[in-house]
Amino acid sequence: MSPQPGAPGLEERSEPVLDATGGAVGLRRSLGLPLLVLYGLGTTIGAGIYVLAGKIAGIAGSAAPLAFLGASLLAAFTAASFAELSSRFPTSAGEVHYVRAGLGSQGLGTLVGLLVVAAGTVSGATMSQGFAGHLAELWGIPRLPALVGLVLVLTGIAAWGIGESLRIAAAVTLVEIFGLCLVLWVTRGHWSSLPEQLPAMVPTDLAGWGSVGTASLLAFYAFLGFEDMVNIAEEVKQARRRMPVAIAITLVVTSLLYTLIAAAAVLTVAPSELAQSEAPLAMVYSRAGGGDPRVLGAIAILAVVNGALVQIIMAARVLYGMGALGALPARLARVHRRTRTPLLATVVVGFCMVALGVTFPLVRLAEATALITLTVFGLVNLALVRLHWRAPTPAGAYHVPRWAPIAGALVSFGVLGSGLIALFT
Repeated sequence: MSPQPGAPGLEERSEPVLDATGGAVGLRRSLGLPLLVLYGLGTTIGAGIYVLAGKIAGIAGSAAPLAFLGASLLAAFTAASFAELSSRFPTSAGEVHYVRAGLGSQGLGTLVGLLVVAAGTVSGATMSQGFAGHLAELWGIPRLPALVGLVLVLTGIAAWGIGESLRIAAAVTLVEIFGLCLVLWVTRGHWSSLPEQLPAMVPTDLAGWGSVGTASLLAFYAFLGFEDMVNIAEEVKQARRRMPVAIAITLVVTSLLYTLIAAAAVLTVAPSELAQSEAPLAMVYSRAGGGDPRVLGAIAILAVVNGALVQIIMAARVLYGMGALGALPARLARVHRRTRTPLLATVVVGFCMVALGVTFPLVRLAEATALITLTVFGLVNLALVRLHWRAPTPAGAYHVPRWAPIAGALVSFGVLGSGLIALFT
C-alpha cells in the first residue's frame, strides 16, 4: 500500500534533523540484534517478576506456571501486531505512526504518542520510587535525595549516547537474567518432586481454571515492555528486518524464564507462603539453600534501576519522533552533534520523572502505567486491523494473520476494562 499522508512508508527514515547548534545531524543507526534483544529483555524482565511470582501463586496456587504461560499467550497477540507495524514503520514514535496510518487521525496519533511518553515517564517514576524505598529500608538513605540522584544519573547516561547507555542497560539485564538462573539452579533439587506435584499444578475443575485466568490477567503486566523496543528503531541497523525478530526472541525468552521460575517457586515453597512475601524469589532462594536472600534483593534493585533507564531512553525517543513529525515543538527533535542523542527530550523526561516520583504514591503510579499502556495496546491493534482491511501488507514487510490484531485488541481492552473495574470498586 502507499504511505498515508503524514506517515512514512517502509523506508528506514534517515533524513537529518537539527542539533542544538542548528547543524544537520540525525540519530546514530548503530544497534545490532544482540543489543536490541537485550534492550527488549531489559524493558520486560524487571522488578515485576521478583515480586509478582508470590501474588500469582496466591491466586492460582500450584498452577502459577500455567498463569504465566497464559499471560504470555495473551501478550503474544499484541507483540505480533507490534512486530508487523515496526516492520512497516521502522521509526521513532512508532505508535504515533501506526495510529496515524491505520486509524487515519493525526490527533489520535498525537494522543497515543503522549500516552506512550506518559506511560514511560510514570513507569520510570514508579521504579525510581522503588529504588529509593529499598535504599531507605536497607541502608537508611533518605528517599528524596536517592530518587533525585538516581534520575539525574540515569538521565546523564541516557544523554551520553545510545550505544553507551544500551551497553550499560544490557550489562544490568544480564545480571537480572543471572538472578533468575540462580534461582533455577539452587532449586534444581526440588524438580524431582515434579511428577508427584504435577496433578496439583493442572486444575481439574472450572473454579481452578477461573483462578488461573484471573492470575493470568495479573501476570500479563509482567510481560509489558516489549512495545518499548519499537521506539529505538531509527538507531537499529536493518530495523525493518530485525525489529520483528527481536520482539519474538524477547517474548519467547521471557515466557520461558517466567514459567520455569513460577514452577521452581511453587515446587520449593508453599503457594500460601509465597503469597505473603514481599520478596518471594528471595524467599525461594534462601529456602532452597542458596544463602543470603539479600543477594536476590540486590539484583532486584538493579532491575529497578535498569527499568528506569530504558524508560528514559524510550520516552525521549518518542518525544524526538513527535518533534520531527511536527506534533510537538521541533526543538525536541534536535540531536546533539557529538552524542547523537535528543538532549532536550531526554532532560524533559528526566525532569518529569522526578516531579512525578516526588508527588504521587507508588501504587497509583503503577496502576496508571498499566492502564495507559493497555489503552495504547488496544488502539495500536485496531490500527493494524484497519490497515489489513484496507490493503495487503506491503512487499518486504513482516505479516501476521488478520486475527492476531483482533485478538490483541480484545485482550487489551478486556484487561483494561477489568483493571478499571477493580480500580473503582
